[in-house]
Amino acid sequence: MIQAIVREFCIDGDPVEATPLGHGHINDTFVATYRRAGRSVRYVHQRINSHVFKDPAAVMDNIARVTQHIRAKLLAASVPDVERRVLTLVPTRNGGTFHRTADGDYWRTYPFIENAHVCDVVETSEQAYQAGLAFGRFQQQLSDLPLPRLAETIPHFHDTPERFARLEQAILRDTVNRVAGAKPEIEFALRHKKMTGTLLDLLARGAIPERIAHNDTKFNNVMLDDATGEALCVLDLDTVMPGLVLYDFGDMVRTATCVCAEDETDLSKVRMEMPMFEALTRGYLAAVGNVLNAAEKRHLASAGKLMTFEVGIRFLTDHLEGDGYFKVHRPAQNLDRCRNQFALVKSITEQEEAMNRVVERVAAER
Repeated sequence: MIQAIVREFCIDGDPVEATPLGHGHINDTFVATYRRAGRSVRYVHQRINSHVFKDPAAVMDNIARVTQHIRAKLLAASVPDVERRVLTLVPTRNGGTFHRTADGDYWRTYPFIENAHVCDVVETSEQAYQAGLAFGRFQQQLSDLPLPRLAETIPHFHDTPERFARLEQAILRDTVNRVAGAKPEIEFALRHKKMTGTLLDLLARGAIPERIAHNDTKFNNVMLDDATGEALCVLDLDTVMPGLVLYDFGDMVRTATCVCAEDETDLSKVRMEMPMFEALTRGYLAAVGNVLNAAEKRHLASAGKLMTFEVGIRFLTDHLEGDGYFKVHRPAQNLDRCRNQFALVKSITEQEEAMNRVVERVAAER
């Protein structure tokens, strides 16, 4: 299959091999090696999950607009090594941004960014700083993207009240008979229902604006330079669309301030680490602080709690519905992920006042 796909893209070289890359929850990704003028070059081929992304063509249009805009800014600023600082779409043989197979699968291709890596779990405060810098810079670069408005690749993606309503439906239906085994997690979710509308209420009141958001700011979506550890570019642009910057910062808190994997089963290890949070905040505000309004800055810490809770209820919902959204590699993995996220919600809640003081201090220093 992958051998047929690689021939559809404008790649100078002869294909040698292709192997699976990474372990993302949604898309299928392969890295392919080619021989070109006696040396090896690599490309990433990715099949878009059209079950999750109902309009892959709109996804690709968003990605093309976003990457072209960022590339133009980098070139105008004479930033070195541009090819490693923004994803580059490889055109198809007919000049498109994606290839659609006879079976209806959608494929895209990027050059592989060499001498760089991603980390699933943050290990140092410097890494947390780089993550904040990378996503803050990404939002700064897109703050003046011209109209038209980007497509919503997953409508209501971070509509937490709607996510909660789906959880409630999954509990009532119990289609795969898993409710009985998830009673503590369900009870925790129900106790925290009140917080679900926090960010959308701020948007409705006009306190915070709609902006372009990445919407999936996991730490492993930042490419780090092998030699320096510097954040090079942001990956996984499928969910870049209109949203709130608080969605993005909140998901960074979730994934860049806890030093264990999101399916860690020893919940005593699950904790929001304050040094990581401060470094993340410093990096983020250094890059995009001049764009954010006062209300956005004031809710940075609470956004971390809300987004962690949202992802927790998404894992719980998927577990109750039979694991149809997030890939699982062992029984009850989504339930373990849910428990992990809810433990992190507790840790953030315990430290929220101190987190707010950190934000205030870092913002005042700028």
